[in-house]
Amino acid sequence: MTTFRAYAGLFFPLCLCLGLASAPVQAQQDLRTEGDLAAAQGLYAAEVPVTSQTEQAREAGYARALARVLEKLSGDAAVVNRPGVVQELRNAKAYVDSYDFRQDQGVGPTGAPTFRTMQVVRFVPESVDTLAAALGLPVWPQPRPKPVLWLAIDDGSGPRLLGTGQANAARSVLDRAQERGYRLGLPAGGAAEQAAVGAIWRNDPAAVARASARYSPPMQLIGKLYRNGAGWTADWTFVDSGKVLATRSISDGDARRAIASGADVAADALIRRYAKALPSEPAGTYRVAFVGVRNADDYLRLSAMLQKMAVVRRIAPARAEGDRAEFDLDLLTGMSGFERMLGPDAPVVAVEGASAEYRIR
Repeated sequence: MTTFRAYAGLFFPLCLCLGLASAPVQAQQDLRTEGDLAAAQGLYAAEVPVTSQTEQAREAGYARALARVLEKLSGDAAVVNRPGVVQELRNAKAYVDSYDFRQDQGVGPTGAPTFRTMQVVRFVPESVDTLAAALGLPVWPQPRPKPVLWLAIDDGSGPRLLGTGQANAARSVLDRAQERGYRLGLPAGGAAEQAAVGAIWRNDPAAVARASARYSPPMQLIGKLYRNGAGWTADWTFVDSGKVLATRSISDGDARRAIASGADVAADALIRRYAKALPSEPAGTYRVAFVGVRNADDYLRLSAMLQKMAVVRRIAPARAEGDRAEFDLDLLTGMSGFERMLGPDAPVVAVEGASAEYRIR
């Protein structure tokens, strides 16, 4: 019978090769602790590095943190490329609930201590949800699944399965999954599960799914990492209830980056299947009227509001009569998105009983 000490020692060369410490028992404890902290932090908070605690650095941190939150909420790693997102990130401060700072200490390549300031930003969930709906972003609903990561690594001495005792070797993919808004679990890695290595290496997802039957949910992220010239290649397969949703092969000179790529494979497959945008009108030009425009100050205030709204892509004055001004607005998600973005503190309020008509406060 293989002892725990011998089993852990099997991975010592592998962990050295990946540039990670081998500490099986502590790694399992760390994984649980970090997962609990991430769950407490939730989808509407993010941590970002900042250069200082000045107002300018804080403002930049708000924008990066909001981008992280929108990425987690939607599951879309490229969410900042969606229409209207970058524009609204400039207004990130309006969504902030609270923030604080944390100092991280590490050790540099020369052995000298290094320090990094992290800004922890918590946003108002209802406001972020409204923003996502107004911009037409897909939302990945909660609770989210926790797929099982079946990862086998061959560093030249034969493929071996990573279990909970080797969580540090899988740290990059576990962390990347949390950045994408979900979590991955590891199999216990006992002797019976070690037999799944053969199925992983011959690309037999059905056999891996059978080995994973004791875990819930019935989702598996299956990967094999092996040397490829001077670098590494990771072959990934994502399975949901026995159906292969995605396959991808990624090569990288850094083993940790190659391992981390699996989290993106799973997240991309999951959001394609489960993330949905709230119903809204189609993008297009809508005639919108504003009453109570009594002077130049009112007009400038109204114009400034429209120009700041991320859902408004173009503004064209249409007609004006008395204190009434009409505009043709090119809207990203129609009038529903426009109304969601107004919010309770907007300088205009909807005219009761009228369609697409607002009164200046």
